[in-house]
Amino acid sequence: MIQIQDMSFGYKSSKKSVLSNVNLQLNPGSIVGLLGKNGTGKTTLLNLITGQLFAKEGVITIDDENVKTKSKSILEKLYFIPEELNVPSLSLENFIKLYSPFYKDYSQEVMDECMREFDLKYENKSLNKLSMGTKKKVMICFAIATNVPYLLMDEPTNGLDIPSKRIFRKLINSHMSEDRTIVISTHQVHDVEKMIDHIVIIGERGLIINDTIDGISEKYTFGTTPKGEVLYSEKSIEGNLCMARRTESEEETPVSLELLFEAVNDKSNAHKNW
Repeated sequence: MIQIQDMSFGYKSSKKSVLSNVNLQLNPGSIVGLLGKNGTGKTTLLNLITGQLFAKEGVITIDDENVKTKSKSILEKLYFIPEELNVPSLSLENFIKLYSPFYKDYSQEVMDECMREFDLKYENKSLNKLSMGTKKKVMICFAIATNVPYLLMDEPTNGLDIPSKRIFRKLINSHMSEDRTIVISTHQVHDVEKMIDHIVIIGERGLIINDTIDGISEKYTFGTTPKGEVLYSEKSIEGNLCMARRTESEEETPVSLELLFEAVNDKSNAHKNW
């Protein structure tokens, strides 16, 4: 379990905190969607969880161990794919030989499966010479093959074409387990909308939403014919698409991450307690 308690962080170059008094618990068996506007601290939060940055206040633990220790037991449980990939000048086979021993549950069988799904081959070519999209697919394959319990990804679908995004979703879903926590930070909400079961939205005032998909469905409806208080609406071909508070008489509706994101970031809703 990833536990964040009373955590605040700010860069030395800025007097303003990027993240303030964050409390968050991410449990095993969840695919978490981490959403927020640019500059709200999504990447910073991932860097804090992975121990690349240290919180000014508060504590971040993974399985009750402080990430500041950077212990072997923590490092072998984590894999992080950043948005900007900085891959070494190694062939993929040499990359695997060098880095797979750090992950005790690494599976070459899973690696081969993922490579086949993306229609990739083990070429004797330096990874840093590959296109951005190919680099991203190779790193996704390796990340899944590590079988770490905590897999964190920052904008993993950037640079992927439509078929590759579908394969990405298929691979993540097929290699998800009750013991694994996957965190996906993204602006491309449609790429992950049907995958995730827990939503975390960060705003300028900290965490706005921290809830499961089921929890959001119990509280809100999404569609063109709401009965409850409309919190946000936008025009579409079908009419006004709305997010509204769910009434007792209404059936649950599928969650629209796009409407949810726009609603919580709408200035007229800034005072609301989500």
